[in-house]
Amino acid sequence: MAIGTVRFGFALLLAVALSACATARPNPPAPPPVPPSTTGAEAPPSEHPTLYATLWIQTAAEYRASAWQAYAAARSSLARALEDTTWTAAIEQERTGYGGLPPAIILDVDETVLDNSPNQARLIRSGGAFDPESWTQWVEEGRAPPIPGAPEFLALADSLGVTVFYVTNRDAPHEAATRRNLEAAGMPLDPDVDTILLRGEREEWASDKSSRRRTVAERYRVVLLVGDDFNDFVPANLPRAERDRLVERYRDRWGERWIVLPNPTYGSWERALYSAATDPDEADRARLRLEALEDLRP
Repeated sequence: MAIGTVRFGFALLLAVALSACATARPNPPAPPPVPPSTTGAEAPPSEHPTLYATLWIQTAAEYRASAWQAYAAARSSLARALEDTTWTAAIEQERTGYGGLPPAIILDVDETVLDNSPNQARLIRSGGAFDPESWTQWVEEGRAPPIPGAPEFLALADSLGVTVFYVTNRDAPHEAATRRNLEAAGMPLDPDVDTILLRGEREEWASDKSSRRRTVAERYRVVLLVGDDFNDFVPANLPRAERDRLVERYRDRWGERWIVLPNPTYGSWERALYSAATDPDEADRARLRLEALEDLRP
């Protein structure tokens, strides 16, 4: 065999062997995928957990219709409540005498008469989450617009001699800014009575609003409760099953003595999802949110 032929054959075998080795060599492992963020502080705007809820509040005709509907129901109930002196809306007043007391309405502030969705939009655009510092800045601006239907309904109540109380879980240092915002949004404020009752304004006034409703009920017949959270009507820091039981127990009051506004962004409903966990972190909360979904599988 010629030497050239041998060399060619050896070179061919070497090339095949090298090719086989290259094919068999494993590729370097791909870097592990980065898990999606589960915190509002890191989520980009398109993935922010409150994006769709905030868009619905700000853009949906259905939201505005729901707000107008709620205050239309309040207007209808107010007329009946003023005619019927045995009518009361506060469970804190059920077992006490209230005949002859002047009428009053108790409303929440945030997402009930004032719309804080512009602040939520800021958080979404910046990828941020709720924090006391940014909330304080927003409250001090006093620029929250009114909820549709609220100014008109409260002007009517005020004209009929009904005292309007705002029972809010804004903190006591925010009273002056809250007052300015309510006035700018067209909400009536009694010049002779402190009608803005904030969390911590008195030592016993905690986030549960029962003690503040009770304070109003000592001097007024509470004819309507208006709010966006279960806590605006009954003590609400309860597990889901107990909340559901109370909704059923008082179902004859909804839309009549108790008027609820829609708020899909935040509230005690979300905290109830986590009530079975001890000190849950964000990963726990994300898991519990998914577990709470019901898809009716067999």
